[in-house]
Amino acid sequence: MLYVLGVVLFALGIGISVALHEFGHLLTAKAFGMKVTRYFIGFGPKIWSFKRGETEYGFKVIPAGGFCEIVGMTALDEVAPEDAPRAFYRQKTWKRVIVLAAGSITHFMIGLIVLYVAAVTLGLPNTQNLPIVGQISQCAQATQDPATGNYSPCTASDPAPAKAAGLQPGDQILSVAGKATPTYNDMVNVTRDAKGPTPFVVDRGGQQLTLSVDVATVQRILDPTKPLGANDPTGPVGAIGMSPSSTITYGAIAAFGATGEFTGQLFGNVWEGLKALPTKIPALINAIGGGQRDPNAPVSVVGASLIGGQAADLGLWWFFVILLANLNFFVGVFNLLPLLPLDGGHIAVNLYERVRDAVRKWRGKPAGAPVDYMKLLPLTYLLVLVGGAYTLLAITADIVNPIHL
Repeated sequence: MLYVLGVVLFALGIGISVALHEFGHLLTAKAFGMKVTRYFIGFGPKIWSFKRGETEYGFKVIPAGGFCEIVGMTALDEVAPEDAPRAFYRQKTWKRVIVLAAGSITHFMIGLIVLYVAAVTLGLPNTQNLPIVGQISQCAQATQDPATGNYSPCTASDPAPAKAAGLQPGDQILSVAGKATPTYNDMVNVTRDAKGPTPFVVDRGGQQLTLSVDVATVQRILDPTKPLGANDPTGPVGAIGMSPSSTITYGAIAAFGATGEFTGQLFGNVWEGLKALPTKIPALINAIGGGQRDPNAPVSVVGASLIGGQAADLGLWWFFVILLANLNFFVGVFNLLPLLPLDGGHIAVNLYERVRDAVRKWRGKPAGAPVDYMKLLPLTYLLVLVGGAYTLLAITADIVNPIHL
């Protein structure tokens, strides 16, 4: 049930993002006095609509996007004489660029808001591997199976050092036995060498506390960095019975900095993903043929929704919202690429006209004619064809061989 709910909620989140994208175009166009005749979510036959002022708002059958129809998007469009002063192409270049970029800017705003809310509620990923307490175990399990890495079940005789010492989820362990522990791995390594009562300095809500943890001696794989193997040796090491937190929750003020930093990481990942898109085609074809699905291969909105359903089913709601934010960043950046029919392609055409006319003016010549979009149609159709084929590949792979968390 949670899986279905997650799929539906994620798909709804995508739909709302698309609606807000088009609404960004609508608001900025109206703010600059342009005439907007239609604002629809979906394509194909109309389901329902209403008219307010000069704009018709509504929904169409195919939920695969939306559109905002502004009068006179190009000089080739037929415009009624009374609407000519409000036509898009008659406006100053900076106004046109803002309207065209408003959709992507809206996606960026959605992503930032989603991440900020996550930072103060569900938490953001612990990407720096900080030694923050996640779950407190009922015990420090006595043994570990070297073949599987699994621990033995807790028994009444097994000690629970972390629980007994009062460690709490969210505590950040600053040092163990006087040794600084900047990462979780550092904390584990120091703890494995400890035995008996050991001072743990923790940060709890901005206050430093020193807790005495009676480190238990248990049997563990001696070299956890090596692949698991039944014949790997185990030996006595120290353990306290806790697991790290995969997320970090922030206060209302600290969340601003954390959101900004994590957003920068996501933008970096988005850009690297965009550059790698052409190289991922073989991986998608291989997945459709039954090969192992590359978790780093692109996913469609269908695949993203399925992953969102899995995240909900596993209780990973923080992953759910971060995936939604990341999708908004990806769509926002992708839409700004200087390729028609993307908004970035229209921005490039408008900026080209502005620079060209500035050069002509400097040379004492009149402004040039508007760019003839008809001459750009062959390239536009080619990009639509390539993009459509890529999307179809991704959707097919997501259906026949989806990515599993």
